[in-house]
Amino acid sequence: MSQRILNTAKPTAAAPTQRHHPLPPQQPPKLGRRAAATAIAIAAAPALLGVSAAPSSKAAQEAAGADATAADAAPAMTLCLEELPVTAKAFLDVSIGGESAGRITVGLFGDAAPAGASRFLSLVTGVGYRRKEFVKIVPGYVQHGGVVSYPAVPAVTERLAAEADALRSRCGAGAPVHAAAGAVSIVVRDPGLPPPKPKLVAKGGKLAVEEEQAGVAPNGTEFVITTGAAPGLDESAVLVGRVLDGMDVVAKIAAVPTVKDNAGSPYFRVAKLIGDKRAVVAERGFNRPYTKILVTNCGVLS
Repeated sequence: MSQRILNTAKPTAAAPTQRHHPLPPQQPPKLGRRAAATAIAIAAAPALLGVSAAPSSKAAQEAAGADATAADAAPAMTLCLEELPVTAKAFLDVSIGGESAGRITVGLFGDAAPAGASRFLSLVTGVGYRRKEFVKIVPGYVQHGGVVSYPAVPAVTERLAAEADALRSRCGAGAPVHAAAGAVSIVVRDPGLPPPKPKLVAKGGKLAVEEEQAGVAPNGTEFVITTGAAPGLDESAVLVGRVLDGMDVVAKIAAVPTVKDNAGSPYFRVAKLIGDKRAVVAERGFNRPYTKILVTNCGVLS
Protein backbone atom coordinates (compact mmCIF):
# COMPACT_ATOMS: atom_id res chain seq x y z
CA MET A 1 0.00 0.00 0.00
CA SER A 2 2.77 2.50 0.92
CA GLN A 3 4.67 1.60 -2.26
CA ARG A 4 1.53 2.38 -4.40
CA ILE A 5 1.13 5.79 -2.74
CA LEU A 6 4.78 6.65 -3.34
CA ASN A 7 4.55 5.62 -7.00
CA THR A 8 1.45 7.73 -7.54
CA ALA A 9 3.10 10.79 -6.04
CA LYS A 10 6.06 10.61 -8.42
CA PRO A 11 5.86 12.93 -11.44
CA THR A 12 5.63 11.29 -14.82
CA ALA A 13 8.30 11.71 -17.41
CA ALA A 14 6.03 13.76 -19.68
CA ALA A 15 5.19 16.32 -17.00
CA PRO A 16 8.35 18.46 -17.39
CA THR A 17 7.90 18.54 -21.16
CA GLN A 18 4.29 19.83 -20.89
CA ARG A 19 5.37 22.46 -18.40
CA HIS A 20 7.92 24.00 -20.82
CA HIS A 21 5.76 24.04 -24.03
CA PRO A 22 2.92 26.63 -24.30
CA LEU A 23 -0.56 25.45 -25.12
CA PRO A 24 -1.97 26.12 -28.60
CA PRO A 25 -3.74 29.52 -28.96
CA GLN A 26 -7.14 27.93 -29.43
CA GLN A 27 -6.89 26.17 -26.05
CA PRO A 28 -6.40 28.79 -23.30
CA PRO A 29 -5.04 27.53 -19.99
CA LYS A 30 -7.61 26.35 -17.52
CA LEU A 31 -7.97 28.37 -14.34
CA GLY A 32 -8.24 26.86 -10.93
CA ARG A 33 -11.26 27.59 -8.77
CA ARG A 34 -9.53 30.38 -6.86
CA ALA A 35 -8.21 32.03 -10.05
CA ALA A 36 -11.61 31.80 -11.75
CA ALA A 37 -13.31 33.40 -8.76
CA THR A 38 -10.74 36.22 -8.81
CA ALA A 39 -11.37 36.83 -12.53
CA ILE A 40 -15.13 37.00 -11.99
CA ALA A 41 -14.69 39.44 -9.11
CA ILE A 42 -12.49 41.71 -11.26
CA ALA A 43 -15.00 41.64 -14.13
CA ALA A 44 -17.87 42.48 -11.78
CA ALA A 45 -16.03 45.25 -9.95
CA PRO A 46 -17.25 48.16 -12.17
CA ALA A 47 -20.88 47.18 -11.65
CA LEU A 48 -20.43 46.73 -7.91
CA LEU A 49 -18.77 50.14 -7.63
CA GLY A 50 -21.41 51.85 -9.77
CA VAL A 51 -19.00 52.47 -12.65
CA SER A 52 -20.60 52.05 -16.09
CA ALA A 53 -18.39 50.00 -18.35
CA ALA A 54 -18.38 50.72 -22.09
CA PRO A 55 -20.40 48.28 -24.22
CA SER A 56 -18.14 45.52 -25.47
CA SER A 57 -20.23 44.46 -28.46
CA LYS A 58 -22.48 45.89 -31.16
CA ALA A 59 -25.54 44.34 -29.51
CA ALA A 60 -24.65 45.95 -26.19
CA GLN A 61 -24.19 49.32 -27.90
CA GLU A 62 -27.59 49.03 -29.59
CA ALA A 63 -29.20 48.11 -26.26
CA ALA A 64 -27.60 51.14 -24.63
CA GLY A 65 -28.91 53.33 -27.45
CA ALA A 66 -32.42 51.94 -27.02
CA ASP A 67 -32.30 52.66 -23.29
CA ALA A 68 -31.25 56.23 -23.99
CA THR A 69 -34.10 56.67 -26.48
CA ALA A 70 -36.62 55.30 -23.94
CA ALA A 71 -35.25 57.67 -21.31
CA ASP A 72 -35.68 60.61 -23.69
CA ALA A 73 -39.26 59.58 -24.51
CA ALA A 74 -40.32 59.02 -20.88
CA PRO A 75 -40.62 62.73 -19.97
CA ALA A 76 -42.78 63.32 -23.07
CA MET A 77 -45.11 60.44 -22.18
CA THR A 78 -45.42 61.80 -18.65
CA LEU A 79 -46.14 65.30 -19.99
CA CYS A 80 -49.05 64.04 -22.09
CA LEU A 81 -50.97 62.70 -19.12
CA GLU A 82 -49.53 63.43 -15.69
CA GLU A 83 -48.21 66.96 -16.09
CA LEU A 84 -50.85 68.66 -18.23
CA PRO A 85 -52.64 71.22 -16.04
CA VAL A 86 -56.18 70.41 -14.93
CA THR A 87 -58.50 73.37 -15.47
CA ALA A 88 -61.86 71.81 -14.53
CA LYS A 89 -63.26 68.70 -12.87
CA ALA A 90 -66.24 66.54 -13.79
CA PHE A 91 -67.79 63.42 -12.28
CA LEU A 92 -69.46 60.27 -13.60
CA ASP A 93 -71.55 58.13 -11.27
CA VAL A 94 -71.67 54.57 -12.61
CA SER A 95 -73.96 51.59 -12.03
CA ILE A 96 -73.33 47.99 -13.12
CA GLY A 97 -76.34 45.73 -13.42
CA GLY A 98 -78.49 48.27 -11.62
CA GLU A 99 -76.18 48.54 -8.59
CA SER A 100 -73.96 51.52 -7.81
CA ALA A 101 -70.29 50.94 -8.71
CA GLY A 102 -68.98 54.31 -7.51
CA ARG A 103 -67.84 57.65 -8.90
CA ILE A 104 -65.17 58.53 -11.46
CA THR A 105 -63.67 62.02 -11.11
CA VAL A 106 -62.12 63.42 -14.28
CA GLY A 107 -59.67 66.33 -14.49
CA LEU A 108 -59.97 68.14 -17.82
CA PHE A 109 -57.15 69.74 -19.82
CA GLY A 110 -58.80 72.99 -20.87
CA ASP A 111 -55.49 74.60 -21.91
CA ALA A 112 -54.03 71.69 -23.91
CA ALA A 113 -57.32 70.58 -25.51
CA PRO A 114 -59.79 73.48 -25.24
CA ALA A 115 -62.27 72.15 -27.81
CA GLY A 116 -62.18 68.60 -26.41
CA ALA A 117 -62.49 69.66 -22.77
CA SER A 118 -65.33 72.05 -23.63
CA ARG A 119 -67.10 69.29 -25.53
CA PHE A 120 -66.81 66.88 -22.59
CA LEU A 121 -68.04 69.52 -20.12
CA SER A 122 -71.07 70.26 -22.28
CA LEU A 123 -71.97 66.55 -22.33
CA VAL A 124 -71.65 65.90 -18.58
CA THR A 125 -74.08 68.73 -17.87
CA GLY A 126 -77.78 68.55 -18.70
CA VAL A 127 -78.89 65.23 -20.20
CA GLY A 128 -75.79 64.46 -22.29
CA TYR A 129 -74.07 61.40 -20.81
CA ARG A 130 -76.68 60.75 -18.14
CA ARG A 131 -78.49 57.39 -18.50
CA LYS A 132 -76.17 56.39 -21.38
CA GLU A 133 -74.19 53.13 -21.52
CA PHE A 134 -70.64 51.90 -21.76
CA VAL A 135 -70.75 49.80 -24.93
CA LYS A 136 -67.29 48.30 -25.38
CA ILE A 137 -64.65 46.69 -23.15
CA VAL A 138 -61.35 45.72 -24.76
CA PRO A 139 -57.80 45.23 -23.47
CA GLY A 140 -56.44 48.71 -22.83
CA TYR A 141 -59.65 50.74 -22.49
CA VAL A 142 -63.40 50.89 -21.90
CA GLN A 143 -65.66 52.88 -24.22
CA HIS A 144 -68.82 54.84 -23.57
CA GLY A 145 -71.42 54.95 -26.34
CA GLY A 146 -71.82 58.72 -26.22
CA VAL A 147 -75.01 60.43 -27.31
CA VAL A 148 -76.38 58.86 -30.49
CA SER A 149 -78.94 61.64 -31.01
CA TYR A 150 -76.19 64.26 -31.47
CA PRO A 151 -75.58 64.95 -35.17
CA ALA A 152 -72.08 64.54 -36.60
CA VAL A 153 -70.95 68.10 -37.32
CA PRO A 154 -67.82 68.00 -39.54
CA ALA A 155 -66.55 71.36 -38.25
CA VAL A 156 -66.62 70.05 -34.65
CA THR A 157 -65.01 66.67 -35.35
CA GLU A 158 -62.35 68.25 -37.58
CA ARG A 159 -61.37 70.66 -34.83
CA LEU A 160 -61.20 67.81 -32.31
CA ALA A 161 -59.09 65.78 -34.75
CA ALA A 162 -56.75 68.76 -35.15
CA GLU A 163 -56.30 68.88 -31.37
CA ALA A 164 -55.51 65.16 -31.35
CA ASP A 165 -52.79 65.73 -33.95
CA ALA A 166 -51.39 68.68 -31.99
CA LEU A 167 -51.17 66.63 -28.79
CA ARG A 168 -49.36 63.87 -30.66
CA SER A 169 -46.81 66.39 -31.87
CA ARG A 170 -46.49 67.79 -28.37
CA CYS A 171 -45.66 64.34 -27.01
CA GLY A 172 -42.85 63.97 -29.52
CA ALA A 173 -42.10 61.40 -32.16
CA GLY A 174 -42.60 57.83 -31.01
CA ALA A 175 -44.16 58.76 -27.67
CA PRO A 176 -47.78 57.56 -27.51
CA VAL A 177 -50.33 59.90 -25.94
CA HIS A 178 -52.32 56.98 -24.50
CA ALA A 179 -49.34 55.36 -22.82
CA ALA A 180 -50.84 54.66 -19.39
CA ALA A 181 -54.06 53.97 -17.52
CA GLY A 182 -56.38 56.83 -16.62
CA ALA A 183 -56.45 58.79 -19.89
CA VAL A 184 -59.89 60.13 -20.84
CA SER A 185 -60.37 60.83 -24.54
CA ILE A 186 -63.16 61.60 -27.02
CA VAL A 187 -63.40 59.42 -30.13
CA VAL A 188 -63.09 61.57 -33.26
CA ARG A 189 -62.06 59.05 -35.94
CA ASP A 190 -62.85 55.44 -36.76
CA PRO A 191 -59.69 53.72 -38.08
CA GLY A 192 -61.77 50.76 -39.28
CA LEU A 193 -64.23 52.87 -41.25
CA PRO A 194 -63.95 52.13 -44.99
CA PRO A 195 -63.58 55.05 -47.41
CA PRO A 196 -66.72 56.47 -49.07
CA LYS A 197 -67.93 54.69 -52.20
CA PRO A 198 -68.97 56.62 -55.34
CA LYS A 199 -72.51 56.02 -56.61
CA LEU A 200 -74.75 57.36 -59.37
CA VAL A 201 -77.87 59.24 -58.31
CA ALA A 202 -80.55 60.97 -60.33
CA LYS A 203 -81.08 64.63 -59.48
CA GLY A 204 -83.31 66.92 -61.49
CA GLY A 205 -83.40 64.51 -64.38
CA LYS A 206 -79.59 64.26 -64.50
CA LEU A 207 -77.17 61.65 -63.25
CA ALA A 208 -74.65 62.78 -60.68
CA VAL A 209 -71.85 61.03 -58.81
CA GLU A 210 -72.02 61.19 -55.01
CA GLU A 211 -70.03 59.54 -52.25
CA GLU A 212 -71.84 57.07 -50.04
CA GLN A 213 -70.32 56.66 -46.58
CA ALA A 214 -70.17 53.00 -45.53
CA GLY A 215 -70.76 52.84 -41.80
CA VAL A 216 -71.29 55.58 -39.26
CA ALA A 217 -68.60 58.17 -38.55
CA PRO A 218 -68.00 59.20 -34.91
CA ASN A 219 -70.02 62.25 -33.86
CA GLY A 220 -67.54 63.44 -31.23
CA THR A 221 -69.51 62.30 -28.17
CA GLU A 222 -68.17 58.78 -27.49
CA PHE A 223 -65.36 58.70 -24.94
CA VAL A 224 -62.85 56.14 -23.70
CA ILE A 225 -60.96 55.62 -20.43
CA THR A 226 -57.71 53.71 -20.69
CA THR A 227 -57.02 50.79 -18.35
CA GLY A 228 -53.42 50.45 -19.56
CA ALA A 229 -51.28 51.45 -22.51
CA ALA A 230 -53.48 51.85 -25.61
CA PRO A 231 -51.33 53.53 -28.29
CA GLY A 232 -53.85 52.51 -30.96
CA LEU A 233 -56.13 55.27 -29.66
CA ASP A 234 -53.69 57.99 -30.69
CA GLU A 235 -55.05 57.99 -34.26
CA SER A 236 -58.72 57.92 -33.30
CA ALA A 237 -59.20 59.90 -30.06
CA VAL A 238 -58.27 63.27 -28.61
CA LEU A 239 -57.01 63.35 -25.02
CA VAL A 240 -59.25 65.65 -22.94
CA GLY A 241 -58.36 64.72 -19.35
CA ARG A 242 -57.35 62.06 -16.86
CA VAL A 243 -58.95 60.16 -14.01
CA LEU A 244 -58.19 61.88 -10.72
CA ASP A 245 -60.16 59.44 -8.58
CA GLY A 246 -62.16 56.30 -9.25
CA MET A 247 -59.81 53.99 -11.16
CA ASP A 248 -61.25 51.22 -9.00
CA VAL A 249 -64.62 51.93 -10.66
CA VAL A 250 -62.97 51.77 -14.08
CA ALA A 251 -61.48 48.39 -13.07
CA LYS A 252 -64.98 47.14 -12.16
CA ILE A 253 -66.22 48.16 -15.61
CA ALA A 254 -63.29 46.43 -17.30
CA ALA A 255 -64.03 43.20 -15.39
CA VAL A 256 -67.58 42.83 -16.77
CA PRO A 257 -67.88 39.82 -19.15
CA THR A 258 -68.35 40.71 -22.82
CA VAL A 259 -69.46 39.20 -26.13
CA LYS A 260 -66.56 37.29 -27.65
CA ASP A 261 -64.79 38.95 -30.56
CA ASN A 262 -65.11 36.40 -33.37
CA ALA A 263 -63.49 38.46 -36.13
CA GLY A 264 -60.80 35.82 -36.61
CA SER A 265 -63.29 33.11 -37.56
CA PRO A 266 -63.04 32.02 -41.22
CA TYR A 267 -66.85 32.04 -41.46
CA PHE A 268 -66.99 35.64 -40.27
CA ARG A 269 -64.22 36.73 -42.64
CA VAL A 270 -65.98 35.18 -45.63
CA ALA A 271 -69.30 36.77 -44.61
CA LYS A 272 -67.60 40.16 -44.25
CA LEU A 273 -65.87 39.74 -47.59
CA ILE A 274 -69.09 39.06 -49.50
CA GLY A 275 -70.90 41.89 -47.72
CA ASP A 276 -73.24 39.80 -45.60
CA LYS A 277 -75.16 42.25 -43.39
CA ARG A 278 -75.31 39.67 -40.61
CA ALA A 279 -71.53 39.99 -40.29
CA VAL A 280 -71.84 43.76 -39.88
CA VAL A 281 -74.51 43.36 -37.19
CA ALA A 282 -72.43 40.71 -35.39
CA GLU A 283 -69.33 42.91 -35.51
CA ARG A 284 -71.15 45.74 -33.77
CA GLY A 285 -71.82 43.40 -30.86
CA PHE A 286 -68.21 42.28 -30.37
CA ASN A 287 -66.76 43.22 -26.95
CA ARG A 288 -70.13 44.50 -25.76
CA PRO A 289 -70.73 43.90 -22.03
CA TYR A 290 -73.40 41.37 -21.11
CA THR A 291 -74.40 43.54 -18.14
CA LYS A 292 -75.75 47.06 -18.56
CA ILE A 293 -73.22 49.69 -17.41
CA LEU A 294 -74.80 53.14 -17.03
CA VAL A 295 -73.74 56.65 -16.18
CA THR A 296 -76.52 57.30 -13.67
CA ASN A 297 -75.49 60.87 -12.92
CA CYS A 298 -72.82 63.29 -14.09
CA GLY A 299 -71.86 66.92 -13.81
CA VAL A 300 -69.18 69.50 -13.05
CA LEU A 301 -67.37 69.78 -9.73
CA SER A 302 -66.51 73.18 -8.34
